[in-house]
Amino acid sequence: MTTSVVAVRRDASFKEMAAMLGSRRISAFPVIDNSGKVIGVVSESDLLVKEAVQAEGSSLLAALRHIREDDKVTGITAGELMTAPAITVGPDAPVEEAARIMYDRRVKRLPVVNVSGRLLGIVSRVDVLAVFDRPDGEIRDEIIRAVLPGIVPKPWHDLKVAVRDGVVTISGSSLSEQTTRAITDAVRHVQGVVGVRDRLR
Repeated sequence: MTTSVVAVRRDASFKEMAAMLGSRRISAFPVIDNSGKVIGVVSESDLLVKEAVQAEGSSLLAALRHIREDDKVTGITAGELMTAPAITVGPDAPVEEAARIMYDRRVKRLPVVNVSGRLLGIVSRVDVLAVFDRPDGEIRDEIIRAVLPGIVPKPWHDLKVAVRDGVVTISGSSLSEQTTRAITDAVRHVQGVVGVRDRLR
């Protein structure tokens, strides 16, 4: 999560927002009310609607294409241009949840808010993908130290765990199908794991 977030108030002007997008090298920002609560998001796409429609003129095709964006075409403030309600996530949400929301809702960033809806930071796709930079050794250590002991009764030292480029290979003694499934499911949820290869059967 990035805690240094560029946000705007509802009354921020079109020109002010366009300038901020360029000078701050960002593609969107949350819109907040006077209490700091996130009420929407304005992206460069929201600002581009006006230019795109004006360029197409008043043809029927253009009218049909932008029928849902009429308000944004005439909008001049953040409150009129923003997409609302904002799609947000809590500070304790797992990385997997943030990734799923981004994928399902087709968004590039998620404002992070507290229980009152106040802005705490923002999570981008880059932040989510950063978990895959985790070293293989660190991933293996977590699996051995925190995952396996909770699933496989001791002794389980005959199980072998190898991690390469985020792909985990587990091999060793033959275990029940239920235990094997529990291990692979748990390992998939370890941060930084790209995939799991089951060599237990």
